[in-house]
Formats: sequence, structure tokens, C-alpha cells
Amino acid sequence: MTTKKSTEKEIKKDKKLAEPQSDSEDERLINKENSGANAEAKLTSKELEKKAEKESTDPKTEKSLEEKKKEILEKVKKLAGKIDVTKTEELKEKVKIKKRADMLIPLDEYVKSGIYLGTKVVTPKMKPFVYRRRADGLAIFNTDLIDEKLKESIEFLSKFDSKDIIVSCKRQAGWKAAEMFGKITGIRIFTRKYPAGILTNTSLPDFFENELTIITDAWLDKNALNDTLNINKKVLMICDTNNFPKGTKNIIIGNNKSPRSLGVIFYLLAKGYCKAKGIETEIPDLDWWTESEGEEKVREKIRVVSRRARFGV
Repeated sequence: MTTKKSTEKEIKKDKKLAEPQSDSEDERLINKENSGANAEAKLTSKELEKKAEKESTDPKTEKSLEEKKKEILEKVKKLAGKIDVTKTEELKEKVKIKKRADMLIPLDEYVKSGIYLGTKVVTPKMKPFVYRRRADGLAIFNTDLIDEKLKESIEFLSKFDSKDIIVSCKRQAGWKAAEMFGKITGIRIFTRKYPAGILTNTSLPDFFENELTIITDAWLDKNALNDTLNINKKVLMICDTNNFPKGTKNIIIGNNKSPRSLGVIFYLLAKGYCKAKGIETEIPDLDWWTESEGEEKVREKIRVVSRRARFGV
């Protein structure tokens, strides 16, 4: 059974892996990894697309954060697979700027949520945001860039009125956070199922027009994505390493399969949007957004039992 001490040790290891290192360290890693074969480069575009889709649609790939947090090998030479580190001058400059600025939330909160954990598949468009691979093959997002893209997305989102925005979130892991996001901001939310055609078919009784669609995972929310692109409206997309940012340059990078990770994303979007729009409302603290429903039910049961014991029921 995993102890609290061992869990904290694993988080510290993941935190160290998620934090970008110095240029000299990057060069050392590149030299060590150059001898490895790049698996994605050998795949055809169709094979890569099929493999990427499986990461989002196959239930077997949706593991809990605890299951993903296996012990990392201590030596970099044992890393499985090779992934290009961020190399372009433009991205390097962004990292340097971010190091001097405050993050939206502390790095520890990003690490605890698992937002930096990608999948084993990395699509070409997502490679620039990946720092390296973990020992078990999972790609690791650059946490500085996660924070930077979230800030950019909040600024972009704030250009639209709530009545002109919709969110499509078919993945159950995001329902709780997405629905709270909608309640706070007044933005229309579609969880479970998006009614295809409501943005494009004027003959439907529930047809309406929007200006922006937030896509949680393009593999699952493809109907909402395609409808939005067909009518030439804007898209803000949450992209994991296995996603193709189709039809948009406005993306939030991070794990879009975990309730904790999606909780952090929707929390920051809600907080930033309300601040920009001057919306005065009560926003639950971060712990509420990152707490799983299972944990909530256990705590509620404890509260009920305690009340009954107090009154002798």
C-alpha cells in the first residue's frame, strides 16, 4: 500500500522531471538520446492518427493519476524512446520570460494535478510543447509553456461574451468542472452529448449561433468541432500530446483525460474570465475543482455519519 511519504517522493520526482533544466543539461540529454530511434517518425500519417485517437477513445488508456505515477528511472540513459526537446529560439525565449514572471498557480499545484502528463503518442504539432519522455513512455509537457498558453487562452476567451460561447465536453472526467465553469460564467455547456447540427441546421428548433467553441478533446468532441469549423467560427481547444489542433491556433496544452487536470484548466479559465469581464461571483477554491467525485462522496458520507452520531440517530 502506497504511503503518504512515498507519494510525496513520487510527486517530487515528477516535479523535477517537469521543470525545464539548463541549456547544458538539455544538450547532454540530446546527445544521450540521439542514439535512440524516434518511433513516431517511422509511422505513416494514418498510423499516427489511428494511434493518437486510441489514446483518447480506448477506455484502457484512461488510467488514474495514481496508476500513472510509477517510479521514474534515476538515470536519463534509461529513458524509453526519444522526444525532441524544445529547441526553437522563440520557445526558448518564452521559457526565459516565464521564469521571471509569476505563474497563474504555483508549480506544485500544476504537478499535483498531473496536467503536465501527456500520452505515449505525440503528434507533430504538439512536439514543440513536449519537454521529454518519462521512463514509462509518457510524454512530459513543459510546465512553463502550459502556464503561458493558459494565460494566452484567458486573454483570447475574454474577447467574447458568454452568450456567444459554448463548451463541448463529452469526457466524463471533465463534466463536474465544465458544469461549474458554465454556472459561474453563464457560458452554455454541452456534456455527455453534443446535439449535432444545432450550430449549422437552421431548421432545428434548438438552432442557435455562437462565435466561439471550447473543445475539451477533439477526438471525442469532433461533432462540435466540425460544426464550428463548417460555419467558420473560432475554436479554443484543450490539446493533449495525442491531439491534432485542427482549424485553430488557440490551444491550451495539457492532460485532457484527468479530472484533476481538467479541474485546474476550467478553474483558471473561470477565474480569469470573471476578472476580465468584471463578473462578481463566488468561485470555489482550487481544491474543489481538483477533488474527484469519489472523494466527495466519501467525505459527504463521513459528514452524514457524524451528524447522525451527534444526534443519536
